[in-house]
Amino acid sequence: MSNTARIMGQIIGVTLVAAVVIAAVLYGYRMRPTSATCPALEYIIEDQDERMYFTTAELDAMLRAEKIYPVGRTLDIGLLHRIEKAVAHHPMIRTAECYTTPRNEVRIRITQRVPLLMVAMPGDAYFIDTDRKTMPVRASVKDQVLVVTGAVGVQMAARQLADFALWLQDEPYWKARIHHLHVRNPQMIYLHLRGDCQPHVLLGTMNRYEQKLTKLRTFFENAGEALKGKNYIELDLRFKGQVIGRY
Repeated sequence: MSNTARIMGQIIGVTLVAAVVIAAVLYGYRMRPTSATCPALEYIIEDQDERMYFTTAELDAMLRAEKIYPVGRTLDIGLLHRIEKAVAHHPMIRTAECYTTPRNEVRIRITQRVPLLMVAMPGDAYFIDTDRKTMPVRASVKDQVLVVTGAVGVQMAARQLADFALWLQDEPYWKARIHHLHVRNPQMIYLHLRGDCQPHVLLGTMNRYEQKLTKLRTFFENAGEALKGKNYIELDLRFKGQVIGRY
């Protein structure tokens, strides 16, 4: 082996050792055990400018109820893990990371769940979030999302209807026009448009919804004036290449 190769090997070895040491120090800093008493607890809610679904007082009360509120207590790794797990389990929170500062204060970094659509049925209502999980309805959630009514199961809501809701977010033309979606059964799905005296739109199944709505938009843009003179109660998109109006 040449001197150059030997020197390069030594440099690489030293670099790897240094990287391992730095990683160990950083991890130890984040979750290090300490015999000091925690003087304060701080919540850092990264998306609070976009949404705020809970109060920090609510989190304080939850930690106290579970007897893991850290202020005034001696800190250890087990306590930090239990706090992190409890906060992450809150129904409005997506992620939580608990760590200590150099002053032995406990910080909890939080992101919130993001509703994608709301299912509203007699006696029951819930959101499907962007992770395709159910999320409770709260007065603090004021997001404008697609509303779905009718015979909707969680599986359908989290799959086909969530796909449609995601697509709708990137379609300003239809996002401004579609008020809600009603499922009579998986073969008979209706779109309800915003505005008075708008005809119901029979989508049929969720198959090919992009093509169906492209067809409907073409119909609106080319037959808009004629449409105003007809009192359609329903526009049927189930048949390829056709928009069928019913009085």
